[in-house]
Amino acid sequence: MSDPMTVLNAAGPVAEIRLNRPAKKNAVTLELLADLVAACEALADEPGLRAVVLSGEGGDFSAGIDLSVLMSLAGDLEGVKAEMLSMEPGQPNRFQAPAKALMDLPVPVIAAIEGVCFGAGMQLALACDFRIAAPEAKLSIMEGKWGLIPDMGISLSLPRLMAPDRAKALIMTARVLSGEEALGEGLVTRVEENPHAAALGFAEELVARSPDAVRASKALVDALWGQAGDGLRLEAELQAALMGAPNQMETVMAQMQKRAPVYK
Repeated sequence: MSDPMTVLNAAGPVAEIRLNRPAKKNAVTLELLADLVAACEALADEPGLRAVVLSGEGGDFSAGIDLSVLMSLAGDLEGVKAEMLSMEPGQPNRFQAPAKALMDLPVPVIAAIEGVCFGAGMQLALACDFRIAAPEAKLSIMEGKWGLIPDMGISLSLPRLMAPDRAKALIMTARVLSGEEALGEGLVTRVEENPHAAALGFAEELVARSPDAVRASKALVDALWGQAGDGLRLEAELQAALMGAPNQMETVMAQMQKRAPVYK
């Protein structure tokens, strides 16, 4: 698997996927998203696979979408919007595909969260079955900072974790939470000083159980809590309406100029 996404120990019972742009705090690019989907597809039929650990290289999980991606997308807003809305009912667009691919893996996926976990990175972590965070980690559903909404599969993950009022508050304010605060909000499963080691240890616990029962347990809970495919379309429609609109552009300019926005 080529950089920036590397699959480690793919032949063993516990596979690792590591976001590998440490100089950029593992900020997400389109190439990284495509690599993550490819990694999940490679693991989906891996013989003997029992669990997957997702982490970030260099002490951070992910700082979210790389700003260079936002700038490049801004050059063809109408084309991007059309692409976002072109998916079949219940199917993800390319921005949502990595989260859906993580969810669709038949084995448990554990996110090990250190450093920052913002925006797109947060949505990738939420797509995992479990999240183990460092107490000093910083987590945020940060899209509101840029006048947007989270639209990378959060409709499939967040409803299973939070009450609607608390979810609205985090999405609307883009509040940054510590690992301990995220635990209190139900966004992470556990807080550990060494999340990566804890994730591998938990994976080994799962390996010791019947693989058939573990897979069936994941399928059962996912079915009971539901994964509303129509939410993917709603994400895309709402985001397309926001992108490039006057207030969204004012939000971006205000952030870049470090001033208070003036909304219409």
